Amino acid sequence: MTKTHNGTGSITPVDKLFSLSGKVAIVTGAAGQLGGEYVQTLLAANASVAAFDIRLDNPKSKLGEIDSDNLLLVEADITKRKSLEEGLEEVESRFAPPTILVNNAAVDAPPNASEQETGPFETYPESSWRAIMDVNLTGMFLSCQVIGGAIAKGGKGSIINISSIYGNLSPDQRLYEYKEEPFFKPVSYSVSKSGVLNLTRYLATYWAQEGVRVNTLTLGGVFNNQDETFLKNYCSKVPLGRMAEEGEYSSAVLFLASDASSYMTGANLIIDGGYSCW
Repeated sequence: MTKTHNGTGSITPVDKLFSLSGKVAIVTGAAGQLGGEYVQTLLAANASVAAFDIRLDNPKSKLGEIDSDNLLLVEADITKRKSLEEGLEEVESRFAPPTILVNNAAVDAPPNASEQETGPFETYPESSWRAIMDVNLTGMFLSCQVIGGAIAKGGKGSIINISSIYGNLSPDQRLYEYKEEPFFKPVSYSVSKSGVLNLTRYLATYWAQEGVRVNTLTLGGVFNNQDETFLKNYCSKVPLGRMAEEGEYSSAVLFLASDASSYMTGANLIIDGGYSCW
């Protein structure tokens, strides 16, 4: 069995380092494209998992494919404190207080976005700005207050805040120049994801004495049947030459949730196929 040093002179089996046995995890946005992947990975590591989402019947959801007594589905709106508090009560009643939080819920420009929402910065609607910020930043803030606070009260745990390369870099608007109508990646998504980085750093220092580690996981683009021209443009900027598959981020979530990352907090783990190298 492969083993690794644990810093105390003894060695810990690798499978134990990555085990989440006895842990309770909450994943927000669990019915989205990647949320179900995270849920399945955490369950496979023997955690009990609560899947939070405002719409559990999302067509993209993989939650219906999971058959596990250790899975709890919770309809929750992360922009409402009361909804989060009620969801937390369900989790504690069914399992135990949480020890892991994956802040995955987020919104981008919707598929049916108006021309204003994907138009020039100068005419980007204030209402769209507020709507994105309400979920991507305020919702994460409230999730950390309510669920993160419960983790801190327990004395040990891990919070993983999901961000995007567009929180580190400006979107390359040239990727979209081929479209017949002018299209710009909206400013609100980038700004909200940038804010995640310092929310992580703030909480990493704030909760360090309580034994709670807080890290950012920054993701590159995920393949989702995008049109051929966009794929060609995007992949030309990626050293590995492709977008990520849906399951390629889950092992990083497991790493950050487990004792394998026990000395890691306040960090930003970037997985983008090398996109941000250039």
